[in-house]
Amino acid sequence: MRRPAWLGLALALALECAAFAALTPHFFTSDNLLNVSLQASITAIIAAGMTFVILTGGIDLSVGSVVALAGIVATATLKSGAPPAAAPVLSVLAALAFGALSGGLAGIFVTRFAVAPFIVTLALMTIWRGAGFVLTDGRPIWDLPEWFGVLGGGRVLGIPLPTLVMATVFAAAHVALGSTRYGRHVLAVGGNPEAARLAGIRTGRVVTSVYVLCGTLAAGSGVLLASRMNSGQPNAGLMYELDVIAAVVVGGTSLAGGRGSIAGTFLGTMLIAVLRNGLNLLNVNSYVQQVVVGVVILLAVLADPLRRRS
Repeated sequence: MRRPAWLGLALALALECAAFAALTPHFFTSDNLLNVSLQASITAIIAAGMTFVILTGGIDLSVGSVVALAGIVATATLKSGAPPAAAPVLSVLAALAFGALSGGLAGIFVTRFAVAPFIVTLALMTIWRGAGFVLTDGRPIWDLPEWFGVLGGGRVLGIPLPTLVMATVFAAAHVALGSTRYGRHVLAVGGNPEAARLAGIRTGRVVTSVYVLCGTLAAGSGVLLASRMNSGQPNAGLMYELDVIAAVVVGGTSLAGGRGSIAGTFLGTMLIAVLRNGLNLLNVNSYVQQVVVGVVILLAVLADPLRRRS
């Protein structure tokens, strides 16, 4: 019986935690571990959606800009004079609808017009980022209702709400990818699109759906981030797309598509989050941290062809 690929990542994460626990007494405290989960939650939620996109052989560079504009959409809706009773639902739904629209546009251009995913999502990244600055005139949206801060800063039994959202998203994504026909179709399209089409799978719909999923999750993360900052920031989510893709790749999902797991993505996300947290606790220079994280990502990319050969 073949060993799951994510077991090696789980061991690496355990060794990483043990190393930082030995180097600093502040690492293995409940407050710090909850802080790690909170800091990782925003990018982790997006990474769950990005896993589906990369499994089909695609990429989505627009997620960071979607995070920013979704936060602006949510906060602008709150400031628009909507009835207080309906404002919470309307603001979240408006943001999620924008994320789904962004993903749908990406999917249509990729499937109907055969434009490379890199180009399509790069264009959307630029468009949404610019739109955020245009809509806000480059200024944050402030003075939001007090309840809005609960979404990103509230706790249930001591656990941050974004952490609970992250856990729910990953649980649902794991079931969808590993135990449903949809998940099998995603893997089939990524493994061999032509064979999947000949087998009766509507490859265009599958590809479009993964972009919609990724855009919707990015928008949800945008709402949580705006809540944590208690404002809609046009420069929010900068470079998130790189963090998200890095987490997915470190988690063992092949950039060529067709192979990967949600468990791997979760472990990859936490591996990077723990690394950054531990380096911060050790007062390592932030520029050195970038180098270390970059080396980890490079090693993960180099490991991909080795896994394919084995």
